[in-house]
Amino acid sequence: MIRKTILIFILLIFSISVSALPNFLVKHKRNAKNLTEIQITNQTSKALICYVAIDGHKILFRLQPLQPSKWYKATDVRFNYNNFSTWCDYLSLHPEYKPK
Repeated sequence: MIRKTILIFILLIFSISVSALPNFLVKHKRNAKNLTEIQITNQTSKALICYVAIDGHKILFRLQPLQPSKWYKATDVRFNYNNFSTWCDYLSLHPEYKPK
């Protein structure tokens, strides 16, 4: 009985934490100049704060509900999709980035 209770408790904790993450889609492609590009699409009904970073340069932006970002491109053909870093979180959790 104790094992069953512990298992249910663990499953409940993991299911809550997974549903708390924002849902966004990351797309990669190469443009005509062979530069890697990245785009983030917000798949939630709430605004997100996101960044795209490559080689230490971070671009922070707000992403409206159910909208894609613009395409962000690398500056050198040697970069590929593994060189990009992305992050998104709910804008309501980061009030310092809300428009004034």
